[in-house]
Amino acid sequence: MAERGNGPMTWDAWAEAEARAIRTAGRWRAPKDVRAGGPVVFASNDYLGLTQHPAVVAAAHAALDEYGTGSGSARLIVGSRPIHSELEHELAKWKGAPRAALFPTGFAANLGVLTTFGTQGVLVCSDELNHASIIDGCRLARADVAIIRHRDLEHLAHVLRERGARRAVVVTDTVFSMDGDAADVDSLIELCAREGALLVLDEAHAVLGPHVDVPPDADVVRVGTLSKTLGALGGFVTGPTRYVELVENQARPYIFTTASTPADTAAALAALRVLRSPEGDALVARLRANVDRVRNAHPSPIVPFMIGDEQATLAAAQQLLERGLLVPAIRPPTVAPGTSRLRVTLSAAHTDAQIEMLVRALDEILVRQ
Repeated sequence: MAERGNGPMTWDAWAEAEARAIRTAGRWRAPKDVRAGGPVVFASNDYLGLTQHPAVVAAAHAALDEYGTGSGSARLIVGSRPIHSELEHELAKWKGAPRAALFPTGFAANLGVLTTFGTQGVLVCSDELNHASIIDGCRLARADVAIIRHRDLEHLAHVLRERGARRAVVVTDTVFSMDGDAADVDSLIELCAREGALLVLDEAHAVLGPHVDVPPDADVVRVGTLSKTLGALGGFVTGPTRYVELVENQARPYIFTTASTPADTAAALAALRVLRSPEGDALVARLRANVDRVRNAHPSPIVPFMIGDEQATLAAAQQLLERGLLVPAIRPPTVAPGTSRLRVTLSAAHTDAQIEMLVRALDEILVRQ
């Protein structure tokens, strides 16, 4: 449809202009199907390889047979199944918390927590490199928001001291998704306790730590995902009983969303049981060893290789793909201009030969940049 005279731009014209601007900037994206037998994937968050674990797959099959494909409704209507409550109970035990609540995704969990506690008259302090789900949760909350310099405890302490009479929420990833570095969780717990702030920790990528030791009386809420370490789908929040109950009663992404499918829930429960077994310890140790071969003592399975220039980063990713290695080029707007990088994510499922092939290719390709 053409533009209308002197009136507002038509939606067709607007959509075409937006798409053209993205393409002109060289930032157009589209999904690409990854098939079995394709390149070796160093881009997945299936950190322990549990998406293919026989016990996890079998649990999903059994739940399909027992409950069907979907839950049919939100948890507070008729969507709750025993498998949901069972997983919540085991997640709470895993995190050493009194209660847990499930969400359909980790993204929804962050939205739910931040809109529940980030009410009018509250100050939310958010690390500048927090995940998009935290950023969007801050935007949806009615609280004031202060952006804290990355992992800067002095800046955070100053903002908390200057907040006046407002209650405060401090929210941070424990492992940051694009840089793979870790928050100083122990210092954050201490600072928030001293300043009377609620601490919200997003542990989506914390398969190798940092390991959180929450004092019994601490105001700490922990958010996690079932789709990374546990290889299923969903999110959760754990914390003091009353806090979790408030989330269940006030978080719109919990109240108005159909409950997670029984198959996803059962898969996550089976994966959690594997993780908390000797087999899980062995998988974590295997992942730790794989990370150390790529970058010794790096705190997470997310290993960035900074290049800076977008086109050079895209070229490096293409060269890796030509060698049978899928490593994504991360560039604006996902990261700041001038900080484009290759983002390698490692898994316990990667073989020694695959890790060796990756290291050799990176050494050769990055030297040319």
